[in-house]
Amino acid sequence: MVKQYLKKRPYLPYIAPAMIIMISLTIFPTVFLYLISMTNYQLGWDLGRVRFVGFENYARLFTGRDPDFWNAVYISLKFMVMATAIEMVLGFFIGKLLSDMEFRLKPVVFAILIVPIVMTPSIAGNIWKLMFNAEYGIINYLLNQLGLSSVAWLDADMSFFSIVIADVWQWTPFVALISYAGLCSLPADQYEAARIDGGNALQLFRYITLPSLRGLIFLTMIFRTADSLKIYDMPFVLTQGGPGNSTEFLSLHIYRLANAQNGLIGRAAANAIVLVAISTVVSRGLMHYQRKEA
Repeated sequence: MVKQYLKKRPYLPYIAPAMIIMISLTIFPTVFLYLISMTNYQLGWDLGRVRFVGFENYARLFTGRDPDFWNAVYISLKFMVMATAIEMVLGFFIGKLLSDMEFRLKPVVFAILIVPIVMTPSIAGNIWKLMFNAEYGIINYLLNQLGLSSVAWLDADMSFFSIVIADVWQWTPFVALISYAGLCSLPADQYEAARIDGGNALQLFRYITLPSLRGLIFLTMIFRTADSLKIYDMPFVLTQGGPGNSTEFLSLHIYRLANAQNGLIGRAAANAIVLVAISTVVSRGLMHYQRKEA
């Protein structure tokens, strides 16, 4: 029976090791996360103290008994929309410039664009934390040289926008390089035919470039929305969720529940499941809209 099954599917022995690794690293931890989210488990407890509470941890979130939850969701969604929009527009603009221009130092520009992408967010966060320093940071120094007053970049009013700036700096090159690759792959025949028919640059961009790159644009947007929703390293290094809870993203809220508040693992797991659900809904919504437009 097994031999017949494998004979019809000769590829299975080759992909089995990868499947085993994927199941071990994704399915088992995910199932464990769902199970632990329905208990009152706290860090350090033995199994005798663990009690099954059903959906009580989720009810706590949606009935307002965890007042910081909705603030974390709002901040995370706000950051996702703002950072993704800026990165997509700015990255596509840079990619378009690079595809339209030819100059000798173009490889150097590509090397510069790659640097923020390969840099770990924790290191990038420490660099930006030094630059955002209100007293001796380079940004305030430059502002003072221009005759402008210093800005408290990491206070309650500006800390959120400071994280947006740092994230845009790190991930706009990712969008720019993908956009550049997509623009370079477009056939030149369509543009030549449109120019012969009297099309201007704006019409070429609207009726040829954008429709041709719609799939690539949506794929890049899905990547960036998912990454923006689960951002953790950058805000943790820059502000650790403060001042107060002004930058407590949902990922930082989960960390605080699991580590800084007596190890509330069950409640933190419920928050993590909500974060997974939000990411899935947003990604599926973008994919559905893409198929509808196509």
